[in-house]
Amino acid sequence: MSHITLNSDKLLYNFTFLDKLFSRSHIDWAIVGKLLCGNEKFLSVLLEISNKEICDSRLSNLKTIKKLSPKTQTVYIKPPAQRLAKSIVEFADVSFNTEINTIKALSEEAVKQQKIHKIVIMVEMGELREGIMAKNLPQFYGEVLPYPNIEVVGIGTNLNCLNGILPDEKKLTKLNRYKEIVEETYGMKIPYISAGSSVTIPLIFKNQIPDGINHFRVGETLFFGTDVYQDSLISGMYQDVFCLTVEIIEIIEKPVIPAGEVGTNLSGESPQYDAKDLGKKSTRAIVDIGLLDIDPKNISPFLQGIEIIGASSDMLILDLGTNDSQFKVGDTLDFNMDYMAVLRAMNSDYVDKKVRKVFLQDN
Repeated sequence: MSHITLNSDKLLYNFTFLDKLFSRSHIDWAIVGKLLCGNEKFLSVLLEISNKEICDSRLSNLKTIKKLSPKTQTVYIKPPAQRLAKSIVEFADVSFNTEINTIKALSEEAVKQQKIHKIVIMVEMGELREGIMAKNLPQFYGEVLPYPNIEVVGIGTNLNCLNGILPDEKKLTKLNRYKEIVEETYGMKIPYISAGSSVTIPLIFKNQIPDGINHFRVGETLFFGTDVYQDSLISGMYQDVFCLTVEIIEIIEKPVIPAGEVGTNLSGESPQYDAKDLGKKSTRAIVDIGLLDIDPKNISPFLQGIEIIGASSDMLILDLGTNDSQFKVGDTLDFNMDYMAVLRAMNSDYVDKKVRKVFLQDN
């Protein structure tokens, strides 16, 4: 069975790298763990490594985190649906909010559950995803204040996820000023501005983070060592925390070009072929993973000389050329994975999950 492996040693290294970076900049940070899709095995490794709060956009995943580690602070990082208010208060210590009526529902539930529910008010800064308009922040904050058992612990923003709008010093300075206006208006302190994410990390290296920005939410850079701002890699971090391993289930020398009239395949494509390949043959391998579990565009083989030809729902087709490595049926191949590859594989029940543990027993 194909499987995805989490290397806990490399994850710990990346965590330590980021923790030192944020500590030097006097910034608190939380881990966005939604990539792990609530998998208990992988979440246990993350919780073993980190004492940080864990963010997720799926309530069921936060429920799993609370089961594994009741004391870990959980953060629901999208505006909650009103109908989920009871469960949000039960399993999320903090939630990101933009709607007064939803906050009212959370307040009612927090009173019933005898809890203080913390909220971060999300502010629109150009990305046009979630967030109230900045000019309305003082009024919105004033409307939230009377609700019992609700504590505003921060204001935040989201950038880059929908329209690719990049953070910059000017936007972050404006957001800090909005917070100061609210504090001056109401004579109250707002502890955090949660305005950083993986895409904002490169601004730290450039000393372009205003002093008031003191909270980051990081997922991709932790797991992949990526510089999201410049679509590159951060020197000194591991990019291969995850590895996809597949098994060869067929290996036969076949023609390079298929025979017959070409229609559309499972993906609705009509493949094109180069006439110069007529009559040529190569070693074709089929491995035990397909479109249901992975997108071929999001993975790449560790070994040189292996080409991904295509995939059907359950199988991936590879061209091994002359098969110089002498692969045979039953052998396994390893692939690098990007963010979307891991997300898709983690969400598939047909891909096994394994941990290469260093501080715990190998599994």
